[in-house]
Amino acid sequence: MRLDNMESQQEELIRYRLERAKNSLDDARLLADQERWNSTINRLYYSAYYAVIALLLKSSLKPTTHKGVKAVYSEYFIKTGRVPKEFGKVYSQLFTWRQKGDYADCPGNTSNSRCSKLIYNT
Repeated sequence: MRLDNMESQQEELIRYRLERAKNSLDDARLLADQERWNSTINRLYYSAYYAVIALLLKSSLKPTTHKGVKAVYSEYFIKTGRVPKEFGKVYSQLFTWRQKGDYADCPGNTSNSRCSKLIYNT
């Protein structure tokens, strides 16, 4: 009985993360419409992050940091071909841009066209 409860909680957490991913993507689209690029990149990154977390949880992988999530995702899904390499590249780019946008004065290379491609090709 206890194992069933733990599995149920795990599935609930996965559903929650996927819902957050969808909501963050919706937020990114709204922010892009307002040309708020740093915030758009932030929401795009978190959309991808929550989706990746759900994928990792489904495989019972539980990294504790953003860098850890990126490394485990790459090791278990990108390098093995379970997820296409272009998704790994997009995730890495979003990780970098989000870091620059959140911790530097300006992300420098987040333009309208780049953000739009990421939003509408997700």
